[in-house]
Amino acid sequence: MGMTRQLEQLTVITERVDDIPVLIASMERMGLAELVDEHFAPHGNWRGISLGRMLTGWLAHVLSEADHRLNRVQDWVAKRGETLRGCLDTELRDLDFTDDRLAIGLDRLSDDQDWAEFEQALTRRTIRAYALTPQCVRIDSTTASGRWAVTEEGLFQFGHSKDHRPDLPQVKVVLSTLDPLGMPVATQVVSGEKADDPLYIPAIDQVRAGVGQRGLLYVGDCKLMSLATRAHLQAGGDSYLGPFSLVQVSSETLGDYLAPVWANAQPLTDVYHRRADGEQEHIAAGFERSETLTASSGGQTSAWVERRLVIHSFAHAKVAEAALRRQVEQARRAIEALNERKRGKKRCTDAESWQQAAEAIVTQQVGAAHAGLLVWQVTEQTQERHTRQYGDRPAETRIQRQCSISVQLDELALQQAIRRLGWRVYGTNAPSSELSLTKAVLAYRAEYLVERNFGRLKGKPLTLTPMYLQDDQRATGLIRLLSICLRVLTLLEHVARSRLAETGEKLRGLYAGNPTRATDRPTTEALLHGFKDIFLSLVTLGEHTYRHLTPHSELQLKTLNLLGFSTDIYTKLAAHSGNPP
Repeated sequence: MGMTRQLEQLTVITERVDDIPVLIASMERMGLAELVDEHFAPHGNWRGISLGRMLTGWLAHVLSEADHRLNRVQDWVAKRGETLRGCLDTELRDLDFTDDRLAIGLDRLSDDQDWAEFEQALTRRTIRAYALTPQCVRIDSTTASGRWAVTEEGLFQFGHSKDHRPDLPQVKVVLSTLDPLGMPVATQVVSGEKADDPLYIPAIDQVRAGVGQRGLLYVGDCKLMSLATRAHLQAGGDSYLGPFSLVQVSSETLGDYLAPVWANAQPLTDVYHRRADGEQEHIAAGFERSETLTASSGGQTSAWVERRLVIHSFAHAKVAEAALRRQVEQARRAIEALNERKRGKKRCTDAESWQQAAEAIVTQQVGAAHAGLLVWQVTEQTQERHTRQYGDRPAETRIQRQCSISVQLDELALQQAIRRLGWRVYGTNAPSSELSLTKAVLAYRAEYLVERNFGRLKGKPLTLTPMYLQDDQRATGLIRLLSICLRVLTLLEHVARSRLAETGEKLRGLYAGNPTRATDRPTTEALLHGFKDIFLSLVTLGEHTYRHLTPHSELQLKTLNLLGFSTDIYTKLAAHSGNPP
C-alpha cells in the first residue's frame, strides 16, 4: 500500500535585537512611558499603542541607529516587530510609528506647560530610582545652525554663533545638568538671537522645581556670574561658582590683585589633580580675596561676602605663552617686510604712513593690550637729485625721500606680559569649609561634562545637526525628545562606572582590535555597541513557531550585570513558541 506525505511549509524570520532591550529597560526604570502618558494627553482620535510607548520605541531607534529622522522609524519597527512587541509588552500595528504619529508626539512635547511639569516629574522619579544625591548643577548653552527660513517671530534666527557660522540661522539650547552624571535636569529651547545672560535665572528656577532641593552649587561660565544671577542664587539659598569676564573684573583690577604676588607678599595655595595613573599632577596655584556685595532679587535685598579666587592655571599659561610668542614673531616679521621692494607692492611715502602701517600690524596680530611688546623706529633719508635743462624744461633740484623701519622685541615687557598669562578670577559665595580653593578649581575643571553633552546632542549619536524639520513647534519637540536621550546615555554610563568603582574592576573587550584593553570608565556608546549582532530568529513549521536568540557573550553578560539588568530582558523574547506571529 502506497503512502503520501505532504511537506509542511517552513518560514524563517530573523530580526536584529542588538541593544534595544537594554535601551527600553533603562527607560522603563525611569518610568518614561507612564510619565509621558500622564502629562501629555493625545487627541481624542488617537488609536493603537499609547503615546508613551510610541516615544519609548522612537527613542530606542534614535539611540540604536544614531538617527532622529521621522521617516526612518516605521521601516525600522517593521523589521523588528517581535523584538519591540516583547520589549514594550504590547501589540503593535503597522500604523503605530508613522511620520504623522511621530509628528503628533513632537507637537505634544512642544507644549511649554506640559513639558515643564513632565520634566520636573521625570527628574524627581530619576533621582528616586537611581538614589542620586544632587550637589552640583552645571548650566551652559549651545547653538545649532542650519539652513532654515527666518521669520520675524520664529525660532530660527541669526545670532552669535557658537558653531562659527554667523551666516546661518540658529536655535539656542540651554542645558542644566546634574553632577557627576552630566544628566540634563532642565532644558530650554529659545530662538537663536537671544543673549545667554537672561536665560540663567529661568534655568535655575526649573532646576529648583525639578530637583526640589536648595543648597546646591551652580557652576557655569561668566554669563552665570552676572550680578542679578548671583543675587538670585544667594537669595534662594544656593551657591555659585564661575569665572569673571574682563568687563566684570578688569585687567587693572586683576593687576591690583596680583601686585602682592609680584612682591612675594602673597602666599599661594598649590592645587593638585590625581591623574588616571594615580600620580598627583601640579595643575594650578592661587589665593583668595573677599568682597562684600549687596543686590536685589525678586524684591528681596541680599548682602553677602563673595570669595574671589585668583587662580593661575599652568596649562592655560603655557598655551597662552606659546600663542603670544608666535603672534609677536609674526608681527615682527610683517613689520620688517615693509622694507621689502617688490614689483606691484605699494610702499608708504612718509614716516607717518610707515608708523600707521606698523601700528595696524601689531593691533591685528598681537592685540592692542600687547602693543608695547614691539618697539620700532622709522628712519627717513632725503637725497637731492639735480636735473639738467632739456628743451623747454628748466634745470631743477628734486628731493627724494626714502623710509625704512627697524623693529625689536622688548624682552622685559614680554616677560611682564607672560607672567600675567593663565591668571583668572573666579567668584563663589560658598564658604571655604564647603568649597575650598582646591575643590573650586577641580569643580570648574569638570565643565567638560556639559560640553560632552553638547557633543552628543549635535554629533553622534543624537545628530541634532543637520535637523530636517522646518516647523518651530516640532523642532522644539525634537530637541526636548533628544534631551531625554541624553538622560538615558548619562544614566547608563553613571551606573556602569559606579559599579566598576565599587568593585575596583575594569571592563575588557570594548575596544575593537585590542580585546585586552581594560577601562573603568566605559562610555554608554561603547557599552551599547557591545550588544551588536544579537538576533532573534522565528522558525515557523506548519502551525508551530520556534524562537531562537543569539547566546550572550561573556562581555554582554558582564555589561548587563554592570547595568543592573537581568538576562530576562533578552531571554523573554525567545520564551514563547508554538504560535506563529
